[in-house]
Amino acid sequence: MICDGNIPQVRVVLCNNGLKWTATAQNLIDQAAFGKQVSWEYVNSDSLIGLMQSVKPVDDTLHLSGKSIVEEYDFRRVLVGRISVTEIAALFTRHGERLLERNIRRYLGLQGNRVNEAISNTLGAAVEAPNFYFYNNGITMVCRHFTHNALQPNDFQVKVEGLQVINGGQTCVTIQKALASALGGQPNVDKSFVLVRIYELPSEDEDLVRSITYATNSQNPVDLRDLRSNDLTQRQLENAMGLLGYQYRRHRSDASFQATDITTATAAEAVLSVWRNRPHQAKFQSREHFGKLYEVIFSPSLNGAQVVIATLLFRLAENRRKRPPAGAPTFLPYGACFLAMLMGRHLLADLGIQADALNHLKFAEAKQLVEQKGEAYFQKAVTEVDGALKKLYGQQEISLQRLAATFRRGDLIQELSTQPAAPQVQTTN
Repeated sequence: MICDGNIPQVRVVLCNNGLKWTATAQNLIDQAAFGKQVSWEYVNSDSLIGLMQSVKPVDDTLHLSGKSIVEEYDFRRVLVGRISVTEIAALFTRHGERLLERNIRRYLGLQGNRVNEAISNTLGAAVEAPNFYFYNNGITMVCRHFTHNALQPNDFQVKVEGLQVINGGQTCVTIQKALASALGGQPNVDKSFVLVRIYELPSEDEDLVRSITYATNSQNPVDLRDLRSNDLTQRQLENAMGLLGYQYRRHRSDASFQATDITTATAAEAVLSVWRNRPHQAKFQSREHFGKLYEVIFSPSLNGAQVVIATLLFRLAENRRKRPPAGAPTFLPYGACFLAMLMGRHLLADLGIQADALNHLKFAEAKQLVEQKGEAYFQKAVTEVDGALKKLYGQQEISLQRLAATFRRGDLIQELSTQPAAPQVQTTN
């Protein structure tokens, strides 16, 4: 699994009918130095009782900070204000998942969840913690009724009845766990706040509550690719590829595409396959292309010529995968990224250069070779992959399920690790 680029995440849940482990036990955990890859959780009888009593309505008092807006609208009331993360943590410590009965999901965990990890990291950084209010979209709550002192100008104490969190549940539980993560004390979050919206809705408005829950959780999702679209690296690639006659689509849109258009998603998959020699991650870890693999793909040395050439090779392999010729090998539907990687090696061998030397000066020659010898590169790659599979499995028949699993792993790359020797470039004085 590690060869395939996976990072193990271990969740340890310790259960008993008494108290949580002591500070001495926590020191043993800390000395083991497992880091963030191992999380430790504690469950006792109180936790189980809390789950059993989850249907009990939540009545409590919220302490808001600063000025708030309270407005009556269409026989309903709305409060918009600012609440400290310590107040949120205390609220969830008192009531737990009872606050999430109307939420669409329970807590998804910290390890392996990019958004929840970012929330925790922000709260744990002394410099970033005060900016938490600006980074988070806020929390939406509904209740049967709320009261406050309208004569008070700010810092309201709001009494709520029948409180439920319908949007922002992940934020709330992550805040609670982040602030309670260390026995020795909490992070410096005195200046960390989050936007809160409280809707007072009559009990007969069940349909409206469901509609609000659906609407606040179903907007068009923002992909990591969208968040990276304005990076300096992406803008530089757009300019460089434009000079080569190609348009780099760094923003998603519904506009029609031309043959000279290259999307960021295609570029990432092509570069990771062809120049980074990670075809298994290119094909099966596309969600991480603009996350954990972003710096690997879009390294500072990447230029527009490399992106375009990688894309041309990748498209050639993909076209054969989508429209396989007669007598095509059974692995072709799974191996387009592996074939593109090998095609890139053959191209560099003909150019007599390494991948880093492929730039705008070599672009025209490289493109001409792809157009003239692309099919030959593809056939050579097919032969090499077929030979590597025979080394792994001999002459035994390989099922389609096993074949698909093979291309998800990293051991096939080891069989293909020997690159064709690049010819020496002759120089004259």
